[in-house]
Amino acid sequence: MTQPPQPPQQPPNTPPPAGPPSGGFGAPQDPPPGGFGQPTPPPADPFGKQPQQPPQQPAAPQDAPAAGGYGTPPPAAGGYPTPPAPQPNGYGYPQAPQQGYGYPQGPGGQPGMPQQGYGYPTQPMQPQYGAPQPAGDGGKKFSTQMQIIVAAAVAVVLIIGGGIIYASTGDDKGGTNEASSSGATGGEAKGGEGDGLAGGDEKAPANTKSEVAFQLPEPVVTDITTVMGSWVTDKAYVKSGVAEITAYDRDKGTKLWSVPLPGEVCSASRHMSKDFKTAIVFEETKATKANKYPSCNQVGVIDMTAGKLLWSKGVTSATGGDKPIRFDEVTLSGTTVAAGGTSGGAAFKLDDGAELWKPKVGADGCYDRGYAGGEALAVVRKCGTSDSPQLTVQALNPTTGAPLSSFQMPAGVDYASIVSTKPLVVAADVGDTAGDGSGISDFFSIDAATGKLIVRIPADAEQYAARCGSTEVERCQNLAVGNNRLYVPTENHDGTSEYGETNEVVAFDLTTGKLLGGRADAGDRYSLTPLRMDGTNVIAYKEPPYDKGGQIVSIDGETFKQTLLMENPSDEAVREAERRFSTDHSEILYKDGRFFKSKRLVSKRSTSDADEKLYLVVAYRTD
Repeated sequence: MTQPPQPPQQPPNTPPPAGPPSGGFGAPQDPPPGGFGQPTPPPADPFGKQPQQPPQQPAAPQDAPAAGGYGTPPPAAGGYPTPPAPQPNGYGYPQAPQQGYGYPQGPGGQPGMPQQGYGYPTQPMQPQYGAPQPAGDGGKKFSTQMQIIVAAAVAVVLIIGGGIIYASTGDDKGGTNEASSSGATGGEAKGGEGDGLAGGDEKAPANTKSEVAFQLPEPVVTDITTVMGSWVTDKAYVKSGVAEITAYDRDKGTKLWSVPLPGEVCSASRHMSKDFKTAIVFEETKATKANKYPSCNQVGVIDMTAGKLLWSKGVTSATGGDKPIRFDEVTLSGTTVAAGGTSGGAAFKLDDGAELWKPKVGADGCYDRGYAGGEALAVVRKCGTSDSPQLTVQALNPTTGAPLSSFQMPAGVDYASIVSTKPLVVAADVGDTAGDGSGISDFFSIDAATGKLIVRIPADAEQYAARCGSTEVERCQNLAVGNNRLYVPTENHDGTSEYGETNEVVAFDLTTGKLLGGRADAGDRYSLTPLRMDGTNVIAYKEPPYDKGGQIVSIDGETFKQTLLMENPSDEAVREAERRFSTDHSEILYKDGRFFKSKRLVSKRSTSDADEKLYLVVAYRTD
């Protein structure tokens, strides 16, 4: 429905998203060549926006109380936050079928018909559940006393979408959140003291109100300049600048050290070693009139404790020649640095830069597109032609580069992104069906030991808001993997206030592909985005409304209970500085009560913002 005008949510200097939100179901309408013929169920709608035919209800007794009623589920106690009672045509309210948002489309545009899939294991078809039927004498009116008891018990809201019914049951001390599916639970989340997973290291301070730690001015540049890369050590916040890496006191912002580079930073690993070393790719020289586009052919390692460049080098292609390889990405796994791109790849020892291996380049044109690191090392290997590519995801031995397992992506995948290496989770836009520039129509949970697919999880771009780089292998954001679960945010949707939108964080089981029963609600006018795992908890950022400061919360990975870790000031100047950093286009870090938002790109200022205060980094801290 049409909403009244809203206050501006996106600052004018924020880079636009990769594409307009058009979205669609995550599988092509027509199956690709190869005969994948099994039907793929429509993905579950986690926030009740998918219209459904309201189930037939038995006639209510004439003297039934106004609240509650016959056949209404029992009240919730504990578990995830319960949304407000549904309003007609509002959030979470079952609606009559109509062509529109979130409704599954079948061949020929017929609603409710299953799509043709790819023949991979997928999230099971979710059954449609009707209303509870009367028991006992089958339709006799309740006594007045029974009506009062039933009415008093009514306190739960069912979020019905895609056949998933979220319910919270239990007593006052906690309960179980379940997602019903074919009579089985999609996952179990126990609440109450003593229950749940181990938790994480980040704890709530006595005072969660933050203050501005520092703000670093945006450097003045004459063209678009990459400043990718930011890390938090035990003492410093380290950030890429214009042809330099600089460390700042993480509480005061005073400069601790700076490492000059011969050219611009092109790419940076998101990982660092336990002793705070990380890897970067940078240009061999600064741009000049004679050489406007220097090559990103230098790989190096920064020691962020000592504040120095340990080593840097370029390498030539495995096919011969003396021209250095141009690298698109770099990552770190254990003591191995791996860099790759369309020109080739190479791996080095972290401490001294000694070359470990180069990938084989086949006569058929196969090459390593890029690597993902962390707890393990994996690669996306590309073969075939640009018109008909074939992608393979391999788990690698970091020391030798030898494949430990291989999984061939389905036809219709031009690019794939590795979300996690342990467990191995891959995202792809199959058949370019996402339609929103997110790069994700499906997630693939893969057994890294055997290369066998565990389950394919459809992720309708109209429902879920995780994003991956269009061509990069290790550039996924707004999601987290842990506890054998994939935590993703839903797209924003109408909240309860007139101008407000909100969303949730939900989780998929990486073994079954089922959408689990728990969820974390952002709260009205806030938008919740997972940043990383903290042990078994999820650290998430709550993007605020225009008149508030942002928040950092820790979400229990099992119960989805939220713990507030930080709330930023709502003073106009402070909140406007925070809002200038788009969640989709910024680097966002939280550690030890310190929160940093920084830019990945800076560009020449326009006339309109020449006098504005623009920042490279904004930082906050709690006591």
